[in-house]
Amino acid sequence: MASPGRTLSEADSKELISGFGVRVPDERVAANVDEAVEAARGIGLPVVLKLMGDAIAHKTERGLVRLQLGDEAAVRQAAEELLALATPEDGEVALLVAPMVRGNRELIAGVVRDPIFGPMVMLGVGGVLAEAIGDVAFRPAPLDHAAALDQIASLDSQVLLGPFRGEAAVDRHALADTLVGLGRICDERPDIMSVDLNPLIVTSDGSAVAVDALVELDGAGSPVPAGDGAAGTGDRDFSALFDPTGIVVTGASTHPGKFGFVALHNILASGYGGRVAATNLGLEEVLGVQTVASVAELESGCYDLAVICTPASTNEAVLRECASIGIRAAFLTSAGYGEAGPEGARAQEDLVRLASELGILLAGPNGQGVVSTPVSMCAQIVAPMPPPGSIGVASQSGNLVSTFLNLARSTGVGVSRAVSAGNAAAVGVGDYLEYYADDPRTGVGLAYLEGITDGRSLMESLRHAARTKPMVILKGGASEGGARAAASHTGALAADHRVFEGVCAALGVTQVSTAEEAFDAAATFATQPLPRGPRVAVLTTAGGWGVLTADAIASDPHLELAVLPDDLMAAIDGLLPSRWSRNNPVDCAGGETRDTIPQVLELLVSHDDVDAVIYLGIGIQSNQARLMREGGFHPDHGLERIVEYHERQDRRFASEAARLGTLHDKPVLVATELAVADDASPAVKAVRESGRLCYPGGDRAARALGHLLRYARFQGVASR
Repeated sequence: MASPGRTLSEADSKELISGFGVRVPDERVAANVDEAVEAARGIGLPVVLKLMGDAIAHKTERGLVRLQLGDEAAVRQAAEELLALATPEDGEVALLVAPMVRGNRELIAGVVRDPIFGPMVMLGVGGVLAEAIGDVAFRPAPLDHAAALDQIASLDSQVLLGPFRGEAAVDRHALADTLVGLGRICDERPDIMSVDLNPLIVTSDGSAVAVDALVELDGAGSPVPAGDGAAGTGDRDFSALFDPTGIVVTGASTHPGKFGFVALHNILASGYGGRVAATNLGLEEVLGVQTVASVAELESGCYDLAVICTPASTNEAVLRECASIGIRAAFLTSAGYGEAGPEGARAQEDLVRLASELGILLAGPNGQGVVSTPVSMCAQIVAPMPPPGSIGVASQSGNLVSTFLNLARSTGVGVSRAVSAGNAAAVGVGDYLEYYADDPRTGVGLAYLEGITDGRSLMESLRHAARTKPMVILKGGASEGGARAAASHTGALAADHRVFEGVCAALGVTQVSTAEEAFDAAATFATQPLPRGPRVAVLTTAGGWGVLTADAIASDPHLELAVLPDDLMAAIDGLLPSRWSRNNPVDCAGGETRDTIPQVLELLVSHDDVDAVIYLGIGIQSNQARLMREGGFHPDHGLERIVEYHERQDRRFASEAARLGTLHDKPVLVATELAVADDASPAVKAVRESGRLCYPGGDRAARALGHLLRYARFQGVASR
């Protein structure tokens, strides 16, 4: 056995993993050439011969493997060559004699201890090109059989897992057992830093055999990342932050460019109905509010939130004054803390400790503020105030809060709460998402993350939150600078973004790659029911839109174009001219009458073989109406009547799409480029007035629907 902090030999590695259910070949260890020949004779030719030792990591790269040795002479020659290649740095070496396992497919699997999220199980396409191909999936360990099957299904190269070149499909259940066993290794052997099985050869009967294995030991035992077993938000009271009865702004200013002015202005301008007070050493009146010199001068019990815009050097005294009059939450816009170097970090630690002693929930510092539409509160130093709704926003970047609030304003899909976590000294994004999960005014959480230092605590927060409500996360900083295990292919593949993808997939969290996709997903969760299956029907008034949307559906591995059954085809035949597409997408081919769209839409939405509908083409009539209004002839020549008819029809279509979706409890997504090209269009306004998101294109609608389906499956609502 190797000494701690080193790799195990291949033979020792395989002995260990086989005890956890990983299938390995029947192999023999030989100390010299003669023993190698004898072992080959016992195993049966042809065989594989390898030079192994505790200090030998990657044998293939060093040419320490010989394949297809079909007779004893070849075995003898290969053994002599391999022993001659040993170096003093290899330490004690031996020969490993193994049967020649055959198969056309190679996988890679393993274990790595990520410095942020802890032990992870990996599966991917293997062989010498594993790192170049990079088709891998991670899941937190330990994992159960269902999670392992989901991990297998998440690989892009699904064709390799089905019947392939005359060989049987991969036995997914047996492969899942291997992944579960690897997860147990993480749990039961904290001294193991990584396990690398590359390749797992898929044999002709579909079973996967680990023909190479490398186990790395960490003599100290890899520590669990900070935050494991965190208490969560159960003992924290967020009501003072999001539903305060009174607000104090410290450091109010008469200068419109100062944070103390802007914060007070936005609170007053947003229509907040509770008491508002402010401090100013000069006792100036600011925006009609007569300031006081210190918080301690205010009436006790009337205020429970402080928005602190004073310098960092004064804030400990300010917090003590806040506690003296019963304030239970403080949002610090002040900079000069953890982001400002070691001295600032120490000041931040002192501030967190003090807030905890005083019983004050500390948000920030270095944040932009907090919004709560149920109490008409915009207590932040940036605009805008969003419309009310059910999306709860939490972000490590204040600017991304602004982005999501701007998107809420432009789309009409509103926000319940929003907070810029700033340095997240005491309360992090995961804590806010946990609160949103229990908040009756919030239906979906939407978050932006960058650096994560407390991965296990974040996982626990997300685990609770996503069980309760949809959670959408946009993560910045998707670099390759993640976990690394010195001798492991598995570690080399464990980039930050791949590990985070695996965490989100395991916890049922919707992960997205752009701000627009993030808001689309959150707005869809907020306004649409969950689908009960993957079958999507597309209704379009023009062919090209339908084709592109069908392509977007096909590109999502979880969605599928619904096959229109005979009874549905016959019913549509009765409403459309014979030239209609007679397929899905349902292209009306310009044959619409006054009632065609609502009638065909109802046929599609109500049918048991359709789980969701994407409707394309709304706004064509409103667009024509706009040109008629602006063309110089309106309202004469009969234009007034036709313009009103066109606009009325689009409003009717939007209303019917929302009504049918609600009636049949199915997603009905409406898409038109006018959502961005002409947001004043009566068609777009009608969709928004119906309480739904109007998607800028069928591709964005399909992408959002895919997120909806994956969460529905996670919750057991949709079939797989």
